[in-house]
Amino acid sequence: MPKKLRKTLGDVNAPSTIALRELIDTQSKDTIRKWCLEYAENKLLPIFEKHCPGDKRPRNAVNAARDYIEGKVKFPVVKKNILNECHQAARELDNNPIAQTAARGVGQGSAVVHTLTHSLGLFFYAAAAVAYERVGLEATDEVYAAIAEEVCLDYTAALREIAVANEPNPVKLKWNC
Repeated sequence: MPKKLRKTLGDVNAPSTIALRELIDTQSKDTIRKWCLEYAENKLLPIFEKHCPGDKRPRNAVNAARDYIEGKVKFPVVKKNILNECHQAARELDNNPIAQTAARGVGQGSAVVHTLTHSLGLFFYAAAAVAYERVGLEATDEVYAAIAEEVCLDYTAALREIAVANEPNPVKLKWNC
């Protein structure tokens, strides 16, 4: 029987994850939104689209989230794209955990326009998508944990690249983790 895969990878209590949360708390809502959408688009959409060519639902969620930020659409449009399209795509992919975790990650990244704490969910799903894509579905927990740590550092570095020093309007999120 194949190994039961986790839907997400990463450790909420790892020093790197704690450092990520602390960095997020120093940034504005706009910076966090931009970072998450760029990360989802650049890191997870290619994984999803490789496994599900022609399925535009996750990409539609990213585009709708951007349109919302730019004031082109109201939130119900984004919510429909995230819940009824992107997450629906994920629900249909039980037979493809790589594409499924990528779709879930894109959904989390898009949902950041409404709830900033989804930025952490994006990391956990991205870690799973990258790990499963890179080493397959039968690797050891240790191998998956190492890749999750690498993804956390990459995700953090992506935020540092656009972080605003001494941000005058930082968010203070309740992480509940």
